[in-house]
Amino acid sequence: MKQQSYSFQFVEFVPKVLEDGVLYVSMTYATASHRCFCGCSMKVVTPLSPTDWRLTFDGDSLSLHPSIGNWSYPCRSHYILRDNHVVWAGPISSADILAIRNTDVQDKRRYYNRHQRAQSSTTLMAVTSSTKKDTRRGWRRALDWFRI
Repeated sequence: MKQQSYSFQFVEFVPKVLEDGVLYVSMTYATASHRCFCGCSMKVVTPLSPTDWRLTFDGDSLSLHPSIGNWSYPCRSHYILRDNHVVWAGPISSADILAIRNTDVQDKRRYYNRHQRAQSSTTLMAVTSSTKKDTRRGWRRALDWFRI
């Protein structure tokens, strides 16, 4: 039977046996898990990250964005979890699923390339700064040695 609403539990570890209608959230492991809300009982795992799902918690209700498409499961259910309610979305064609997956791969690649470049430039600035300090220290030592 399709769920129309859900409760949530913040946990460190997702339990081995998931209850129907409960979204388990592990902030420690940046993961949310639940049994498919269509009633098929398949375990659905949604990693929480800038390139996967994002969690919104206002103190009372919890939402996940974007939608959850269980396209690898026989049920092929598709829904949005918004403010403790399951918003059922329509079916998606195989061509659209492939396009979404390709877009996801491109988005991840773009995100991680951008962050890798930013990290590389930060590392380069630190190395350059460190090298300048070492060079100045070396000259200072040499000058101090001549003053003796």
